[in-house]
Amino acid sequence: MTRRQPPKYDMPLVRVDVSLMALHEGALHVLLGLREEPPFAGQLGLPGGVLRIDRDASLEAAARRVAEERLLVSLPNLEQVGAVGEPGRDPRSPWAISIVYRSLVDLARLSVTPGKRVAALQWVPVERARRNRDLAFDHARLIGMAVDSARREVRDMNFPLGWLPESFTLSELQALSEAVLGEPLDKVTFRRRIDAREQVEPVEGQMRAGGAHRPAQVYRFRR
Repeated sequence: MTRRQPPKYDMPLVRVDVSLMALHEGALHVLLGLREEPPFAGQLGLPGGVLRIDRDASLEAAARRVAEERLLVSLPNLEQVGAVGEPGRDPRSPWAISIVYRSLVDLARLSVTPGKRVAALQWVPVERARRNRDLAFDHARLIGMAVDSARREVRDMNFPLGWLPESFTLSELQALSEAVLGEPLDKVTFRRRIDAREQVEPVEGQMRAGGAHRPAQVYRFRR
């Protein structure tokens, strides 16, 4: 009888965690779930789950499965933010990795519902969440990674898809960008950069009332 050899490597636990963010009440928020089961039962954390080699064809497929199981929704525009791995991250394993995904969405076009192992869902301002050391695991750090990633793109004028309306005025686009960044932008500089990148085009024949100002041209992103 052949004796079974012990595994050559001690394998780490691998999780996929999803930072779902949206603009809510004029500020960037992240969706947190109240965990039903250990570890960290009764604490808020990012929707996440263990990588399933029997079900997940890729890391992105794992992120989509996790979102569907925890939030009962298919998420658009998932972007991989990065990975964190080190000892002591998860009490179930001496070494754990998290693959962090981000999705920036328009709340008006998305409905989420507590799913598997989630007692409730809560939208939390990102600055409060990334400072909250009482979140499950080290999710405050993962939220910080996702927020910094989204803000970097907006600051570089590479607008993530999915969270903006189909059409907008330049003032509306600037206001949405400021809400993501959490800081004001210079109007002249913002419009100069938009023009230089040739990202948007006017929607022919569409104007929008601008309060006390004259009607503003409506734009959309170039296809």
